[in-house]
Amino acid sequence: MTPTLAAITAIVVVVTATLSGIFGMAGGMILMAFLTFAYSVGAAMMLHGVTQAVSNGYRAVINRSDIVWWLVATNMAGSLAALVLFMLVSFVPDKATVYLVLGAIPFVAFSIPKSWGLDITKPFVAPVCGFVVTALTLTAGVAGPILDVFFVRSPLTRHQIVATKAVTQTLQHLTKLLYFGVLAAHLLPAADLPWWIYVMVAPLAMLGTTFGKMLLDRMNDGQFKSWSRYILFVLGAFLLWRGVSLLLV
Repeated sequence: MTPTLAAITAIVVVVTATLSGIFGMAGGMILMAFLTFAYSVGAAMMLHGVTQAVSNGYRAVINRSDIVWWLVATNMAGSLAALVLFMLVSFVPDKATVYLVLGAIPFVAFSIPKSWGLDITKPFVAPVCGFVVTALTLTAGVAGPILDVFFVRSPLTRHQIVATKAVTQTLQHLTKLLYFGVLAAHLLPAADLPWWIYVMVAPLAMLGTTFGKMLLDRMNDGQFKSWSRYILFVLGAFLLWRGVSLLLV
């Protein structure tokens, strides 16, 4: 860990936490892409998990009045099922897999037909959401755009979407820390990150989240949903290119 890498990591954490504070997802994807480039997969998963758990947790706190708690509870039932499955198969991704899955996620998310009825407020949809999103989180580190599909097509307001997603994402990233830090740690090289890097990113994630909350309050629901789509398509295309380039090396 060099001073230059630490400084760049700090800047990326603030910027991506701000984006997550606005859109609830894009920032986490960009941060995961950067960490996968700069660190080993195990270290990236751990550092991303800490950063996003703090960022999403803090976002949940500052938006706590808008959290729909019954959705959180049913969503977590599916998340636990995904964790058990990954424990059974002992799967860990390489860098190319992380990039390819990250890049594919936005395109898959926006190609899902509305006729499928993936509205998280409908019966039995929340557990399915929890299973799918957690499985993707344990594969690519983040799955915000897929999670977004279940929320954007619901009757929830933008504040309810961001607040409730923040809680579910916090729990998913804690699950990722448990999996890569404990349950599957023996399958990966040691992260070997200094303790102070975790201490550094936590308040920076909170700072960026605060900025994001301020900007979210200035947007309307239409702007929130349309900007999410544009950002994710561009980001997805870049990540797919990166993943393919690693496979061809």
